[in-house]
Amino acid sequence: MTTTTRSITSLPTVKALKGAKNDGTKSDVWSSLLDSVASGKKLPEKQVILLGASAATQRDFLELLQSKPPKPGSNRQRQQPPIANDFALGYTYQEILDTDQEDVLARLSIYTLQNSSPGFSTLLQPLITPTTILNTLLVILLDWSEPWNWIRQIRDWIRLVHMTTSSLSDDAKRTMQEVMEDWQQQRRGGAYDMGVSNAPSETNVTVPLGPGEWDEALGLPLCVVCHNADQIDVMEREYGWYEEDFDYVLQFLRTVLLKHGASLVYTSSSMSNSVSLLIQYSLGIRSTLKREPLKHNVIDRDKILIPPNWDTWGKIKILRDGFDIEGTSNSWAIETQPLQGSNSGTVDGEKNESSELLRTWTENLKTPDVMTSILPTKSNVNGLETQTTDMQKFLTSQAEVIERLKVEEEDATAKGSTKGDSDANPDTKTIDETSRVKEHVGPIQFNMGGINLDAEDMLNRIKERGNTRSNSPEKRADNGSTPDPAKQQLQQDPEDLKNFFASLIKKGGGSAPGTPPRGPRK
Repeated sequence: MTTTTRSITSLPTVKALKGAKNDGTKSDVWSSLLDSVASGKKLPEKQVILLGASAATQRDFLELLQSKPPKPGSNRQRQQPPIANDFALGYTYQEILDTDQEDVLARLSIYTLQNSSPGFSTLLQPLITPTTILNTLLVILLDWSEPWNWIRQIRDWIRLVHMTTSSLSDDAKRTMQEVMEDWQQQRRGGAYDMGVSNAPSETNVTVPLGPGEWDEALGLPLCVVCHNADQIDVMEREYGWYEEDFDYVLQFLRTVLLKHGASLVYTSSSMSNSVSLLIQYSLGIRSTLKREPLKHNVIDRDKILIPPNWDTWGKIKILRDGFDIEGTSNSWAIETQPLQGSNSGTVDGEKNESSELLRTWTENLKTPDVMTSILPTKSNVNGLETQTTDMQKFLTSQAEVIERLKVEEEDATAKGSTKGDSDANPDTKTIDETSRVKEHVGPIQFNMGGINLDAEDMLNRIKERGNTRSNSPEKRADNGSTPDPAKQQLQQDPEDLKNFFASLIKKGGGSAPGTPPRGPRK
């Protein structure tokens, strides 16, 4: 009962009852109560106008910009909204969550545009009103795959913004002037803690503007994002960029963006960065639990972060000597003037493509055209350069070659086994039969004059004797070789051998029939 009494006697209800009593008219008390509660829980509405890059790059960046997914077991399991940016002015939205991923801090409406033609300014005008100007951020999205086109792209988008804001109402222009004054007064010169300075003594101190700062305010805060920073290694490997080239790009960008009070950040999908924190800071979205510091970074070439109102000419000059910061700043003021006399911008655009600033930018960078003229042609390479094929195509062709070789090998094996069986069977059978006969019968012997002789051994000796005769001294002499005397003594005449065996038979007690008597030796 106590809780019910407190809810009924809450402040909105009392005000509604008093208002009804004083007016003397019948009013709906519950409607007033619900309206007051609804207005109290209404989320802040913020909007981002994303300009530049392709549709795929925009989707990649927006996925990077999304808040972290809810924690496991959280009550806020939701599906990310789709991104419609294939035609002209695209749209999507996101919810900015607090640190605990539970409470929604703001709802972010994101409008995308890819073409910087002046004719698209009519699509941007309805988005910039006195009500939305306070909660709007311009984001120019660049891609590291083509850094040589950045300055031209930034120039075209700045011209489009100038053309769009110049046709707004007086109230809108007055609001933009107030917004720019507030941004200029937020200069602190130190690390950012979501808009709160680290030094309490500097809370109400206004730092005067330096040279080249806020010379051309756009009326809206601007953030330039250089996406796909992992392509920096590709620029170094394929185009021969060195540290001085990357420093030159950074000095040039910081100089031209300083005139608009813009921030700069390098992002990549493969590494963590502070782009979400920078966007929230630029839109004034504050966490109710934890305030993360927004710190600058000019050391890591793939994680550059330049917060708004932090940069100065002095900080840009110390990066590398020899950069003409004053001449670049003055030339940029002329370069970004809106086109006159043509809504399409083709005539004046072609004339300004050959401006001195753009020529200086391209001449100091190793662009594809420059590298093509420097590298030797194919006739001078002498076959040292080769064109590689796609990995999948190469593996597919190799798989086909392996299958063909496998079939050929199987056919050859089948033919060889059939022929081998037909040729090898007779010899194998003969060898097997001979070995079996020898095992069964045993060695063949005969008695000659009381001496048992092995027939196989005698056959081997006869074969050896035939070989000896073929290597006789006479035949070797015919062949031109010199006979060896020691070997001649070892040679025996067949008659002597015959007489030798006859004498052995006599001594053994008899003589073989048909054997002539042996005469005396002479």
